[in-house]
Amino acid sequence: MQETLMIDPKKCATVLPTFTRLCALAAALSACGMAQAQTTYQIAGLADFTGPYADVMKDWAGCRKGVVDWWSEEVGKKQGVALKIKDYDTRYDVAQVASLWPGIKSELNPVVIFGVGGPDTAALQQRLPNDKVPLILSTAGYGFAWKPDSWVFNARPTYTHEAAAFYKWMQKKSGSTAPLKVGVISSEVSPAYVDIHKGVEKFAKDNPGVMEVVETIYTEAQPTDLTQQVGRLVRKGATVLQVFNNTASVVAARRALQSLGKNDIPIVTSAHNGLVSSGKALGDLKQLEGSYEVYGMAMATEDATPTRAYFDKLRSQYNLKANYSSACIMGMSQAMIGVRAIEQAITVKGATGVTGEDVRTALLSTPLTTERSFGILPTLKFQADAPFPTQGISVNIGTIENGKYKIIEHNVPAPTLNKW
Repeated sequence: MQETLMIDPKKCATVLPTFTRLCALAAALSACGMAQAQTTYQIAGLADFTGPYADVMKDWAGCRKGVVDWWSEEVGKKQGVALKIKDYDTRYDVAQVASLWPGIKSELNPVVIFGVGGPDTAALQQRLPNDKVPLILSTAGYGFAWKPDSWVFNARPTYTHEAAAFYKWMQKKSGSTAPLKVGVISSEVSPAYVDIHKGVEKFAKDNPGVMEVVETIYTEAQPTDLTQQVGRLVRKGATVLQVFNNTASVVAARRALQSLGKNDIPIVTSAHNGLVSSGKALGDLKQLEGSYEVYGMAMATEDATPTRAYFDKLRSQYNLKANYSSACIMGMSQAMIGVRAIEQAITVKGATGVTGEDVRTALLSTPLTTERSFGILPTLKFQADAPFPTQGISVNIGTIENGKYKIIEHNVPAPTLNKW
């Protein structure tokens, strides 16, 4: 029979001091158990604090950090894992992203990247398969990145998918058989903007009964006066303006419509330049009465929803200092995709040794249900054929009605599109 050595800390305190310390340590370990070592994984946060999205980046970056902090405390702590995120200002510029990335990778050795948009994809999509770090974006996808076996993952289908869903809905809502006449305001300062208008033009060509693009006009990054350009769109019969650039572009387009006496022409926006942020820049939500926003994630209305409850928890318990806005929901969405993928990788591999490749495998193998994202996103399933969800995709549509921001339509299906 094997004997068991019993250590009494009170008795062993009367012998040699060194042995006393050993006895105390043995007693402490016996009473409390060996403390679990913590493994920390790094996340690279690409941001735009000085470029065209500086006005919304505080909410965006703040809310994604809030999700990371929440996960570390309430999920990772039980597994002996913590996540840390460090932000880098890329100014939403392809060259800046490409220049900064080697240093970021060397400094952090991140297991995942949280990006902002098109410049990140354009700069990194060719490098990431070798670097073996996935990039997660909360924006809609891009046609130029619509390729198989990608290391870039968008939370939403392409902007063209979202716009097409809106135009089909709006044309049906009009009660007319005539196609919508759409004026597109774009810019050549970003590959994302160019991709959006090319995709919408292709959809219009393929679906002449739904819409016609009367003209696409190009602006600088931060336009101040678009009266002349918008006037041209109005003269060509535009009944809706698409502005998927940034907040400044929405403001300039709306001011132009007001100066032309065309307040009845709505603007459709996306999440990154949505109605609330653009209305704030205009000084009053009423300035955007009758306009719309469209995207495939939760909307930041004042309704009691799981997403709103989760945001309130981050603000009350995790020192989140951000507004409840579409930019905040974008930040929460990409962070939720990332932390849940890391969580799955840990489940498969264990707390130590998780790599970017493991995180990518988790993204491709494990759907993220809407319940596990607190309603921030619909249930997502990534596949190797595209860097964004391609099945069961839908959008929500918001508007300003009587000066109030509201959702006017839930879960509008996005059509199947040809590539452009």
